[in-house]
Amino acid sequence: MQDFVFHNSTKLIFGKDKEQLVGQESVSYSKKLLLHYGGGSIKNSGLYDKVVSSLREQNIEIFELGGVKPNPRVSLVREGVAICKENDIDFILAVGGGSVIDSAKAIAAGAHYDGDVWDFFEGKSTIEACLPIGVVLTIPAAGSESSSGTVITNEDGWYKRSTGHITMRPQFAILNPELTYTLPSYQTACGITDMMAHILERYFTNEKNVEVTDRLCEATLKTIINNAHIVIEEPTNYAARAEIMWSGTIAHNDSLGVGRIGDWASHDIEHELSGIYDIAHGAGLAIIFPAWMKYVYKHDINRFVQFANRVWDIEIDLNNLEKTALAGIKKTEQFFSSIGMPITLKEVNIDSDHFEEMAKKGTENRPLGNFVKLNEEDVLNIYHLAK
Repeated sequence: MQDFVFHNSTKLIFGKDKEQLVGQESVSYSKKLLLHYGGGSIKNSGLYDKVVSSLREQNIEIFELGGVKPNPRVSLVREGVAICKENDIDFILAVGGGSVIDSAKAIAAGAHYDGDVWDFFEGKSTIEACLPIGVVLTIPAAGSESSSGTVITNEDGWYKRSTGHITMRPQFAILNPELTYTLPSYQTACGITDMMAHILERYFTNEKNVEVTDRLCEATLKTIINNAHIVIEEPTNYAARAEIMWSGTIAHNDSLGVGRIGDWASHDIEHELSGIYDIAHGAGLAIIFPAWMKYVYKHDINRFVQFANRVWDIEIDLNNLEKTALAGIKKTEQFFSSIGMPITLKEVNIDSDHFEEMAKKGTENRPLGNFVKLNEEDVLNIYHLAK
C-alpha cells in the first residue's frame, strides 16, 4: 500500500425531501449565485420550483444558466464564466447529474482565471482556486457531487478532456433518492455502468497489499449489481434507489482509491468515443471496459481471477486460471447487456472510420493507463476488440 493523504470536504446531505434545505445550505456561502442546470426535466418534475423557492426564502439573488448537455460543452462553460465575472457571482449551485456538476466546476475554475478556461484542460495553466459549488443531485452516476475533477468537451475538434483541483469538490451535495424515480431506465443503466467503471478503474492496480480497498471495491460493486435490476424494474423502490445513489458517490469520492494507483485507460479511451460520437458516457464504458479487460488480463491474471471469484462468485479453477479470468470478463459483459447497455460498437452504429483518429488523439500527449501502459497501437487494437 502506498502512502496517502485523504481529504474530502464535501458535506453530504442524504435522504427524503432534503432538497428543501438547499437555501439554508447555500446562504452561508453567498447571497448571490448562479443556478446551473440542464434541460427541462427539473422544471417538469417540479424540482426547479422547490429549489428556487428555498433560495428565495433566504433572500438569495439568483442568476440562471440552463442548457447543459450530456458530454458538457466548453462553449456553455465560457458563457457561465462570463455571467459570473460580469455580475460578481461568488457561488454556483448545480442542480442535475454529472454533466451539470462538471460544467459548474469548469465555470467555477474559469471565474478565477483571466485566460480561457480550456487552458486548464490542455495543461497550459494550472487551477489555483475555484468558486464554491453546491449540488442537488438528480442522476447517480458520475460521482461528481464529491469528486475533485471535471470532464468537458470542446466542440473545436471534439476533444473531451479532464482536469481537477481540490477546490473543485463541492461544499455540499444534497442526495435524495426520490429525485431519481423518473429517470428513464436507459439513463439509470448508464449511471450504473459509470459508477461500476469508476470502481474498476481503481480496482485494477499493480499495487500489492491493498486488501482493505480491494474488499471495499468488491462490496460496492456487489451492492450495485444486487440492486441494478430492482431500480430498473421498480423505479420507485426507495431502498434500492438509495443503495445505488450512495454507491455512486462512494465509487468516485476517492475513498476506494487510497493507497493504490488506478488505471483510467478505459475512461480516456471512451472519452474519444463520446467526444466524437456524443454517445452516453456509461454506454461507451460498457463497450470499452470489457474490451480493455480482454486486452490486458494476462498482465496480472491473479487479479482478474480474484475479480471473477469475489465479485461474480465464479469458482476458481486452479488448473486453468485463464478460464476463470475470462469467465469474469464474460459475466461483466453479460451484466451490462442485461441492464440494457450495448457491449459492442456495432450496437450503437459506430464503425471503424474514426478508430485511427481516436487512438492518435487519445495518446498524443502520453500513453494511457497505469495497470498497463497503452500506446496508439494498443488503443487501436482495443477499439477493434470492441467492434
